[in-house]
Formats: sequence, structure tokens, C-alpha cells
Amino acid sequence: MRLLVPFSALVSTVFAAYKWNNVKIGGGGGFTPGIVFSPKTKGLAYARTDIGGLYRLNSDDSWTALLDIANDATWNYWGVSAVAADPVDANTVYISVGTYTNSWDPNNGAILKSTDKGTTWVKTALPFKLGGNQPGRGMGERLAVDPNNNKIVYFGAPSGNGLYKSTDSGASFSKVTSFTAVGTFREDPTDTSGYQSDIVGVTSVVFDTTSATLNGATSRIYVATADVTASVYVSTDAGATWKAVAGQPTGRFPHRVKLSVSEKLLYFTYSNVAGPYDAGDGTVYKYSLSTGAWTNITPAWQATNSLVFGYGGLALDANNPGTLIVASDNLWWPDAQLFRSTDAGASWVTIWDWNVNHYTYDTDKAPWINASRTDDKALGWMIASLEIDPFDSNHWLYGTGLSIFGGHDLTKWPAVHVESLADGFEETSIQSLICPPGGAPLLSGVGDVCGFRHESLTVSPAINFINPYYPTTPDLDFAGQKPLSIVRIGNDGSTAVNQMALSTDGGKTWNPATVSSSSLCCGKVAYSADASSILWATPSGNYVFVNGVQSGVGTLPTGLRIASDKVNAKYFYAADGNSFYVSKDGGKTFAISAAISNNGVNSIKVHPAVAGDVWLSTSSGMYHSTDFGVTFTKIASVSASYAIALGKGTGSYPNLYAFLTTTTSGSNILALSTDKGVTWTQINDAQHGFGAASANCLAASWDTVGEVFVGTNGRGIFYGLPDGGSTPTTTATTAKTTSTTTSNPTTSKPVTTTANPTTTKTSTTTTSTPTQGGGTIPKYGQCGGSNWTGSGTCVSGSVCQVQNPFYSQCL
Repeated sequence: MRLLVPFSALVSTVFAAYKWNNVKIGGGGGFTPGIVFSPKTKGLAYARTDIGGLYRLNSDDSWTALLDIANDATWNYWGVSAVAADPVDANTVYISVGTYTNSWDPNNGAILKSTDKGTTWVKTALPFKLGGNQPGRGMGERLAVDPNNNKIVYFGAPSGNGLYKSTDSGASFSKVTSFTAVGTFREDPTDTSGYQSDIVGVTSVVFDTTSATLNGATSRIYVATADVTASVYVSTDAGATWKAVAGQPTGRFPHRVKLSVSEKLLYFTYSNVAGPYDAGDGTVYKYSLSTGAWTNITPAWQATNSLVFGYGGLALDANNPGTLIVASDNLWWPDAQLFRSTDAGASWVTIWDWNVNHYTYDTDKAPWINASRTDDKALGWMIASLEIDPFDSNHWLYGTGLSIFGGHDLTKWPAVHVESLADGFEETSIQSLICPPGGAPLLSGVGDVCGFRHESLTVSPAINFINPYYPTTPDLDFAGQKPLSIVRIGNDGSTAVNQMALSTDGGKTWNPATVSSSSLCCGKVAYSADASSILWATPSGNYVFVNGVQSGVGTLPTGLRIASDKVNAKYFYAADGNSFYVSKDGGKTFAISAAISNNGVNSIKVHPAVAGDVWLSTSSGMYHSTDFGVTFTKIASVSASYAIALGKGTGSYPNLYAFLTTTTSGSNILALSTDKGVTWTQINDAQHGFGAASANCLAASWDTVGEVFVGTNGRGIFYGLPDGGSTPTTTATTAKTTSTTTSNPTTSKPVTTTANPTTTKTSTTTTSTPTQGGGTIPKYGQCGGSNWTGSGTCVSGSVCQVQNPFYSQCL
């Protein structure tokens, strides 16, 4: 390959003033494993997510995101494994952050503290990793502040790291060496990736405020671990010594633990799995602080209906002793079940009974939640967190795998009104974005909730992509000369059906594409300029579809980035880590055009109005071709680049946007160039870090000058426009935090965190293959999943569809 290197480029040392907002999807979109109400202020609550950071509840039921400071170096802040609202100071909140304990996350975890309700944060580093997006993330809470001395903060660690304590309001943490019960449960000990084989660890800390104080601290403390033998431990001397609580249940472990002060009771929900995907087998117990007696209060409904499931969410009504709600952690059919008791668990009232819903329901704030539903699950799944405002017995919230639900009339149970209450809560993993000229401002491919045609950026879409509906949309593309012609591909967790759809009206309506193979999904897709051919790079092979006729492309390797020329319908482009490929016959055959000496191609983008004008982003820099990829010019100012986009500007050449590292920035930034990459201006700021650069996607408008869209791995979609205000004069790109360092108690060496995440986009969606057995499964019944030994054959009229790694259902 001939590399034409231009003259030395300059990089701007100022920010362009861009204003950023979320594209409103609404309804959440992902798993909310924890919600905590403030014990000091009515209506103040925090909700943690597994890949989308932390949110604070507002008085109008909307939510405000609090961790948009997470940037490429601190992307793991969006995996929040625990939250604690200070019981003394209403303005103070603590969270633990860190996304994975295995190699997917190179960074150690941390405790973040805010004294202004999450507006700013101070960081205390931990000497180990945390798993905010790993099994057991719905258990808790792992963080707790002593109500009698709020300088004391406890944190329960995963991975066998035990129990940690701070005596200086979170400025430092040290290991509680007297606590040796670190938990032994692993979701799947055989998992070689470390994702499911890590020890779930210490999961809950509860201060017993009915006990006396000792040296100004609460004397009796309860700690729960994930262990099927002994899981609950107590200290009666303010944490100096610990012992297992006598008579406790075995074979399962607590998911949630709550203290009822007036009753002098601890309530527990139990399961024999960590969750959040698998249903497990569970019970509900209460424990008397006065007598030490354990009482099984599991709702009889479970046994009466011969259903097996674990319990997750647990809420106590602070104003009405003996009133509590528990939730099935997962009851995959027909819907989640919620149980309320007003007599301390002696009897229970369900929110629905067979063929009778006692509640009313709406998703008016996110209408797409109901519009595309293909099953009976209205109340949700993965209900790990369930809470009642301690100052308002009618105000309740619960988190699911999709949204936050709840209401304001809980005392009318079971005739309550349940609604989606996740306005402002944007927790989605964005896979692909496009801006077809002359159509809707934006089309999105989204993990777990398919994708959307965004006719408005400020109003929640009325419906997802449907007919067909695929849970995840890995990629979309439009035909350059017929921009209302759109192709999208899907991923439903299996390869049982072909997963490609076409639209001729800009994504308003869809039809399944004609595909002769029976097992195609996922990958990348590109539409020819005249909409006559489609190139589909799947994980198993590459295919071209010419006027609906399918054929393989044997001249290409797998794992490619691909694109179509937006003017000349004969040209397609593809690249891997070593070569750039060009097709001149509509994708039927490809030839190597240029060798690319780097370790990874990240994106190919093509000028919408000029044939053969191609941009290539790689881990070794950025390249530009104006001759259909025959030669490339290396952009001298760029040392690494990820997502790129071209959009409408004010000059003769389009605006060029990219996540990149310049030769002077030293870190990944989102930047704009108006001169073909000669100079760059940073357009993100310290309050909009956008998480991991390598996981994000970009698109830019051809109808609105300067409008650019950022798709993140966990915080949904942002759109930016030139603000028109004053331009900041600093170039800071780090999160708005200050740091303290905690010494590793075993090595006494300072602990530091590392940057440069090496993983690509990781959604909460995973796949599994149903295990085949005998018999026929009725509609809505389970037909597969991890450890499933029954039939994988569904009754006529339904097919076995993977919902998660542990559960497949006949739908």
C-alpha cells in the first residue's frame, strides 16, 4: 500500500462549545438491580444500573443521570454494584463502581462519595475489581453507613475479598480481618472466562439500630454472604468479632435483607442462585432480634401453584409495621408476581391471580414498552430491587430487566395502578446509528430492545422496530441514492430464523428480507447505493444479496468491518486487521486493495455525495482515500481512532467526527474536524465523557448543520449541537472527581487504576442453546436454557426463543 502522509497537522487546544442531551427513548431499557430511598428526605431516591451508571429521582418522577463524567479511562464507573444513602446527612451518598472482576475490565473498583446528592464525586480507590455487571449484582446492598456514627461505612466485596470498613467517612477503607466468611457461591465454577465463576462474595450489610451503641457506633451488625451453608453473620461488638447466626436456613442464601425497627425483626428473601437471569428456588424468612427465632413466611401461593422460583425484591413500609412486599426474582411465565402482607408475613395478597389482574397498568411515559410486546409479561422480570418511600406509604418503585415500575397508591393493594416510572432513565447499549438524508433525524440499533425510528429526539418513540422484531439490532444501513431504503439485521439469541429486515419508507414499516440460508444473524450489514444489493458479514461467513438472490462471498475472511459506496452502487468496502478489500461488482467478489498495518479496524465511513471518498479508523490511526481505496493518506494528527462519522457542515467538505487519540491529547476524546482531519477540536467535556470510546458508535446529520449523535454502551444515545456560547479554554477530559489512594492491606503498595479498556461493546444480552429432550412444550412454557433437561420442542404455532442464558420460552 502507498501511504501519502500530509504535512504536519495541528490539534486545537480549545473545546468547541457543544450542548449535549439524551435522545429520549424513555422507559429505562435495561436492568436496574438496585433502588435506595433516602432515610432523611421524602421522595429522594437513587437507582443503580449494571452498565448505565447512577440516577437520582426528581420530584416529578423523572430521573437525573449522575455519572456522565465516566470517560474512556473511567468507563467502569457505569457498572454500579452498590449504593448507600447516608442516614444522617441527606446530601451524602456512596456508591461502589467497577464493571467486571475478570479481564474484561482492566481497572480496579472504587468507592465514590458525593456530598451534594451526586452532582460531584470524590473517589477512593480499592485494591481489587468489582462486578457491577456480573452474577449477583441484584443482591444487596453491599454498602451501608452506620446510623449512629456516619463516619463508619462498610462495604461487602466480591471475589473472596471479604468485608471492608471505613472510619473516616469513606476517605479510606481497610479489610475487616476478623470477618473471614467471604462467601463460596459461584454461579458457574466451570466458566473459564471468569464472568460466572467468580465468587459472588459479601452481599449485604445491615446495622441493627435496636441494639445499644458501643464507643459511639452501632454494636450489632448483620452481614449476608452468598453461601449455601452459613450465609448470615452477626457482630455484637461493633464489628470486632463475628459469628454465624444460629438456626438460619441453609441450601439458599439471602438476596435482600431489611430491618424493621419497631418489630425488632429482620426480613430476608432467599434464592439458591445469584441471578439475575435464572429463576432459582427461594423462600422468605423473618428473624426475631429478641428471641433469635427464624420463621418461614414464604407465600403459600408458590407451593399451591407448583411454581419454583427465587425471591428478590423486598420492601418494608416504615409507617406501618408488619406491612411488606416481596417479589419473584424471576417468574418467566406468565409474569412476575408481587406479594403484599400486612401481618408480618402470616398471610399474603397477590397482585394478580390466574386470569385476573387486580391492578391497572400503563406505560404512557414509554409507549414502546407495550406496543411491541409479544408475551404476557407486563410487570417485568429480574425484580431484584423493590422499595417503598419511608415517608410515603403509597410511593413505591421496583426495578426490572427492562424498566422501573411503581406508583403512588400502594395502600390500595392489590387494586393499584402500576406504571413505567423511568422518565429520563436512559440505560441502553447502542449497537448502530444512521441518519438517512431526508428521513427521520435518527434510526438506532439497540441491544435488548431492538431499535427505533426517532421522529423526535425529545419524545419517547411510540414503538420499536417490528414485523419482524429482533431483541437486538447489531447494525443498520441505508442506500445512498435511495436513503429511505433501509436494511437492518437482528440477533434474537439463536439462529433459528433468518434475521434481516428491509424498509422502503425510512424505517416506518418493515418486511423480512428474502434469505435462503436458515441460520444467519448478527454481524455487520451494508446497502448498495441503489438498494439493489446487500452485503452481510456474519460471524460465520459473508453473503451478498442481489435483488433478493443470495450467494456467498468466499474471497473475504470473517470478522470484517464493511461499508457501501453511497454514490456508486458497484462498490463495497471491507477491512480487517491486515487488509482493505474492495468490490467493484456489487459485492459479488472482492480484491485486496491496500495493506493496513495495524491491530484492528474499527470503522469505515463513506462520503454521502462523492464516489470513492472513504474514511478508515484503526487502532494505529486514521486513513483517508479519494480513489475507492486504491491509496490511503494517513492523518498525521491521529494516533488511534474508533467510531467516525460524516455530517453536514458549513464548508465545502462535510464535518468529520471521531472518537480518537491525537498526537497531543494523550487520551481518547470526541473531536470535530472541518478540514479533513488536518486540525481537530474536542467537542465532549468533563461532564460528558461517553464511557468507553471503543464501545461507542457515531452518526451525524445531513439535514442539520453540526448535529452529531453518540451511541454509548449503557447510557443510551446523546445528541450534540454547537451551543453558540463562550468556548472553554481548558482541555481537561478527566472525570470531575478527586482521588484518594487506599493501600492494599496485603502488599502495602499504593493502588492505582488503569485506563485503556480493551473490550468491545458488551450488552447485558447473552445467548444459549436449548437442550433438547422429549415431549412437547405448551405455549409460554420453558423449552431450554442452562441446565434445562426437558424438551426443546414447542407446540405448533410457537417456537423456542432464548430470553437469556438460563431461560428459553415457547412463543
